[in-house]
Amino acid sequence: MVRQREQIEKDEERRLAPWACLSRDSLGRLHAEAPHSYRTAFQRDRDRVLHSTAFRRLQYKTQVFVYHEGDHFRSRLTHTLEVAQIARTIARALGVNEDLTEAIVLAHDLGHTPFGHSGQQALHRLLSKQGGFEHNRQSLRIVDFLELRSNRYRGLNLTYETRVGLLKHGSEFPRYAHPLPLPELRTWPSVEAQIANLADEIAYHNHDIDDGLRSSLLEWDALSDLVLWRRALNHVRKLEDDKPPGVRPRVIATLIDILASDLIETSAARLRSHAIGSTLEVQEAPEPMVTFSPEMSEGTHELAQFLHENLYRHHLVVRMAAKAERILQDLWTAYTQDPRQLPPQVLREGQAEGHERAIADYLAGMTDRFAMDEHRKLFDPHAHV
Repeated sequence: MVRQREQIEKDEERRLAPWACLSRDSLGRLHAEAPHSYRTAFQRDRDRVLHSTAFRRLQYKTQVFVYHEGDHFRSRLTHTLEVAQIARTIARALGVNEDLTEAIVLAHDLGHTPFGHSGQQALHRLLSKQGGFEHNRQSLRIVDFLELRSNRYRGLNLTYETRVGLLKHGSEFPRYAHPLPLPELRTWPSVEAQIANLADEIAYHNHDIDDGLRSSLLEWDALSDLVLWRRALNHVRKLEDDKPPGVRPRVIATLIDILASDLIETSAARLRSHAIGSTLEVQEAPEPMVTFSPEMSEGTHELAQFLHENLYRHHLVVRMAAKAERILQDLWTAYTQDPRQLPPQVLREGQAEGHERAIADYLAGMTDRFAMDEHRKLFDPHAHV
């Protein structure tokens, strides 16, 4: 029997919790479209992101280590896939919409610059007179405006629920114009967006530790001071020996499970205690509904502080970050001083919003590899143009 969209929507209504976002109740898209025969609105959002150009570029965008430093370090793409796996597990356990959760996760890092957070900091500084730069806002700009997939409209034309989920962090967004109406931000985002946010945190804490150990920038013994690491390691030791090389991935997997399980149990208890009966009640609640327990929050703060001091401030990481900022600074200077060096399509975009914003879009969309190649072509007299 073929299951059409209407049956999938009825199944959502039957099995999802009252605080979940139902596909059939979506507030719609900026540009009206006929519904699909076999996919819900949120499934279509997920698939559009998956097939986008910006998503493919994540393969060569830095998480912590630039792509050429090793084949096994995380990129923005593998990070995104790991977040999606964790988020789907949490969404399924809390009875919310997995398709919407996954759509938000797959799009959440599309706006990241090359070279990770150092690239974002460089662009924010370079664009200070034009309102700055922020990767969450850029992710929305990409799906709303920069991707070109239709002759009828610009962007991917995603649903309101996915679009607002990309602004989930609640940070102070730069004051630069968005080419389309921004989705309305309530007190809190949907449960699905809250899950995406904290699944992101679980993923990067764990895989940054994993990559830090693999690279030898982090020392195994230094981790023994961390409460959550000791808990995960002791759990592994109870089940099997801790002889290398397999112990590291087992401890990382256990730590992810500890964090995800705590998030599920704490969030479920909070949703029950507040008697949440709708998505609107989630958005207008006095506190976020998806959260860690106080003990786990303290542990994740300790993890974050450890990584900041021992990995992100490691002299080799700082050296690469400084090099990345110089590359983007040089490219920005070259393009702004003589925009004729830009591709024709970037020049056309600059006529509408100004060359600075068009150049920022161009730079933010670059992969690490492309940015380094462009820098070489512009500044190495022996490089082929």
